[in-house]
Amino acid sequence: MASPAERYAAARRRTEESRTELAQFASTLGFELDGFQLQACQALEAGRGVLVAAPTGAGKTVVGEFAAHLALTTRRKAFYTTPIKALSNQKYAELVERHGPGAVGLLTGDNSVNGEAPVVVMTTEVLRNMLYAGSPLLDGLGYVVMDEVHYLADRSRGAVWEEVIIHLPSDVLVVSLSATVSNAEEFGAWLDTVRGDTEVVVSEHRPVPLWQHLAVGTRLYDLFTDPDGDPLEGDEGSLVPGAIVNPELVAMSRQQIRTDRLAGAGRGRRRGPAQRGGRPPSAPRPASRAQILDTLDQAGLLPAITFIFSRAGCDAAVEQCVAWGLRLTTPEEGKEIRAVAEERCAEIPSSDLAVLGYWSWLEGLERGLAAHHAGMLPVFKETVEHLFARGLVKAVFATETLALGVNMPARSVVLERLVKWNGQTHVDVTPGEYTQLTGRAGRRGIDVEGHAVVLWSGTTDPEAVAGLASRRTWPLRSSFRPTYNMAVNLVEQVGRDRARDILETSFAQFQADRAVVGQAQQIKKQTEALGGYAEAMSCHLGDFREYFALRQAITDRERELSRAGAATRRAEARSTIEGLSRGDVVRLPGGRRATFGVVLDLVPGKGFAGPSPRILSQDRQVRTIDADDFSGPVEAVTRVRVPKAFNWRSPQERRDLASSLRNALAEVGGGEVPFRRRASSGAAEDAQLARLREQLRAHPCHGCAEREEHARWAVREEKLRRDTQGLQRKIEGRTGTIARTFDRVCDLLAELGYLTADGQAVTDAGRTLRRINAETDLLVAQCLRHGAWDGLPAADLAAAVSTLVHESRRDEGGRPDRVPRRTEAAIAATHRLWSDLTDREDHHKVPMTREPDPGLAWAVHRWAGGHRLDEVLREADLAAGDFVRRCKQLVDLLDQIASASTDPGVRRAAREAVEAIRRGVVAHTSLTEG
Repeated sequence: MASPAERYAAARRRTEESRTELAQFASTLGFELDGFQLQACQALEAGRGVLVAAPTGAGKTVVGEFAAHLALTTRRKAFYTTPIKALSNQKYAELVERHGPGAVGLLTGDNSVNGEAPVVVMTTEVLRNMLYAGSPLLDGLGYVVMDEVHYLADRSRGAVWEEVIIHLPSDVLVVSLSATVSNAEEFGAWLDTVRGDTEVVVSEHRPVPLWQHLAVGTRLYDLFTDPDGDPLEGDEGSLVPGAIVNPELVAMSRQQIRTDRLAGAGRGRRRGPAQRGGRPPSAPRPASRAQILDTLDQAGLLPAITFIFSRAGCDAAVEQCVAWGLRLTTPEEGKEIRAVAEERCAEIPSSDLAVLGYWSWLEGLERGLAAHHAGMLPVFKETVEHLFARGLVKAVFATETLALGVNMPARSVVLERLVKWNGQTHVDVTPGEYTQLTGRAGRRGIDVEGHAVVLWSGTTDPEAVAGLASRRTWPLRSSFRPTYNMAVNLVEQVGRDRARDILETSFAQFQADRAVVGQAQQIKKQTEALGGYAEAMSCHLGDFREYFALRQAITDRERELSRAGAATRRAEARSTIEGLSRGDVVRLPGGRRATFGVVLDLVPGKGFAGPSPRILSQDRQVRTIDADDFSGPVEAVTRVRVPKAFNWRSPQERRDLASSLRNALAEVGGGEVPFRRRASSGAAEDAQLARLREQLRAHPCHGCAEREEHARWAVREEKLRRDTQGLQRKIEGRTGTIARTFDRVCDLLAELGYLTADGQAVTDAGRTLRRINAETDLLVAQCLRHGAWDGLPAADLAAAVSTLVHESRRDEGGRPDRVPRRTEAAIAATHRLWSDLTDREDHHKVPMTREPDPGLAWAVHRWAGGHRLDEVLREADLAAGDFVRRCKQLVDLLDQIASASTDPGVRRAAREAVEAIRRGVVAHTSLTEG
């Protein structure tokens, strides 16, 4: 039992804790804070920055909300940053509901609501621009929340997070909220280096347990079981002693492999009536999307998000479920859904509803079904998110972008496939991606458990799925690199030398330097080992290193002569093959015993390669032989008549011609035609090689009795020396990589006149570039400087500038050839400037600016010219959501051009283009993701 003194101390401690801001904040939440939330909030109140890495749905944002609370109570400001505008809008609404509209503002580039409020929600890019511009809104800033900070790994936009973290005033506390990453401590160590005292709080515990399943047909199987066959939680299953992958699933998988193998072996045989058109009895019949949802509904596992790695697949899934007759809502819910949808879409012109697919979208919604992907109209996406959050929409088919976007948790997550298209090829889903996708399952405060369901296919390996579910290997890797806009901003603010020092503090360089530490230690160990090797190879008769160098020189020369001889023989083979004709009998390459074939024809080679003979061999096989397969000239030993209508695909005709070939060979020597190899001027005749061998025999070490033992140590020493030199080159390549890239960027900017000739100061042209914050920033500045867009009316300017924001998808159309001649000329001028720029970038070894894409030009020209949406989308073959999003990006860039251009005509045309584009559905979606 505690003593009176101890009870007094505990009571006093409780009284003090009740007076803290955290206690006041926690009393307003309505739920108990978890341990990791308490730890992070306590660190923040104590004046330390924090990095919180926890699973999706664990409640990380509570820490960000506490930062807003501290700002309001201490009369300082808090900025809450997010990676996308849609997430900013969502967080803005949540904070307004909590603190009132007067205390909260929103800045998303194209929208400004109460920007001088003490708590402002914004995209990360907005804060970055404020830092470079020295915005007065930064005065009094005390806290910056960086939600979804793991976005700094994003190749195109990740650098913005690092820029903000590096450039924020030192007295600002940074709250970094991240998904669970495997190197959180490394990231925290970097934050501690650049921001000062930073506490790393890592939680891998999901507040809502996650169960993993495989859906075989319409039956759900637990993925993990204990030895007795009882199911285990998905996120803990692989960690429980004795946990195994469900034996039933493993057995099914093995049976499927056996069935497929037997089916493959029997494909060439005639199928009997019982087999024709049937499926092996052991192969589970795949369930339709509607049947899977119906199964989940019967099991009480809705609402669900089904991830399909295709926009078209998401739309098709809704159509299939509607056609199947699936309805997941009550009549009352259907009416409520229709009312919400009609209210949110009321401002869309009625003439546009049909072209936007409104009626089919609404029918799916009323049944509780919806798609969610970037190709949708933003207001449609927002409505789906709202209805799903209210529990009215029960099933959403989404692309993977949902996993990194707005807050849409579900009771279940379904993955149709574990392979996705990455823009270039099909790749397997990584453990990190799997964790991120399935992390949506389980709503805190609503569900007692979440469920992840992978659909079974003929190639599903349950043990591989278990590996994805149990491995937590998602390291955060920096994508930071200096950009042109960043360079001129830094040089203007702090000078080139100081800018280099700042960039050396980036997370990218931090990671490179940490790798260097390990490599330097390895070099030290290997250098010590080299000393031992040198001692072991020493010879009392002379310098064995010198002797070994002669042996190496002889080996190198022999290889050189061998390669030269092989090249000569290949050239001879190619030249003689060109002289072959149909019916020639030639000796085939390979094998000890001579085999022959008859030339059927010569197959043209690709590129600069010569023709290759298609040959029928003695064993009746037809194959095309590459010229490189022959070791010398190809000469005909006899001829065989090949019928004019010979069909080499016919087994009978191949058999007849092979018989004629054997008869012809018997007449010239029974198939044992001698192979004549031309003498070549090779190693035996090489004067340099003879001289080296003579020097080797004359060397004192050649007569050493332990010569070969010394040589073995010399080989080891040489290999280790090469490895050590390779490590040294890696260190040299890693050290100062960011600064070297920055120097190359500055050298190019000086060459083009954006920096002074010495690269130490920003010119007037450079100040224009400072105001252009886009992926193609330098190309935009070049177009403005060289008058590529001078004199263009608004619609033509919009069309020309669209080439710098658009990137065609594989399935997109677009007709740039339809634009007026003046627009076409402006696009051509833009492309010429791009070509010149990339030549210079290649020379300076800096990342290339992407090529302008005219695929949107005609659609933009039509839209800016006042045409109806249905006309624009029909002729452009674009999804409505893609068109609106590109228009938002275009408006943003045109705004920058209107601000940055020194030409009054271009400024005026840019402002007019903004107004012309910002109409109809584009204007209606002004608060959504752009």
